[in-house]
Amino acid sequence: MDWTTPPSDAAAHFARRLAVETDVSDVHAALESGHPGFVLLDSRSAESWAQGHVPGAVHLPGREIADRAATVLDRGVPVVTYCWGPGCNGATRAALALARLGHPVREMIGGFEYWAREGLPVETATGTTRPAVDPLTAPAGVSCGC
Repeated sequence: MDWTTPPSDAAAHFARRLAVETDVSDVHAALESGHPGFVLLDSRSAESWAQGHVPGAVHLPGREIADRAATVLDRGVPVVTYCWGPGCNGATRAALALARLGHPVREMIGGFEYWAREGLPVETATGTTRPAVDPLTAPAGVSCGC
């Protein structure tokens, strides 16, 4: 393994990632502002959506994006996609499909898993709750400082 990637290559790579990704904390803060400037899209199945989703998210399963995006989304409004979590690339596939359709789009890294693990609001048919914070993802009273 060559560990000598030129700093300029590394900088370009990380800048590109930051241009197309966001994280759970930033999405939550934007939603809490009341003016997020994007639509949050849950690309999971109907069964997964029913288990819990981010309040205010739009549900559009990834496999339906090509057929339904034009009726569900406004091309002039940026979209942030999420799926289950870091072990799933559904949000990446959804973001790619939307970009190919001409939508400005970012992926929420961590997905629904980290949304819930950080104790953020989760909506189901029975209402909205806040799961307990997982101390491995969001230690109580401690900020990662990023």
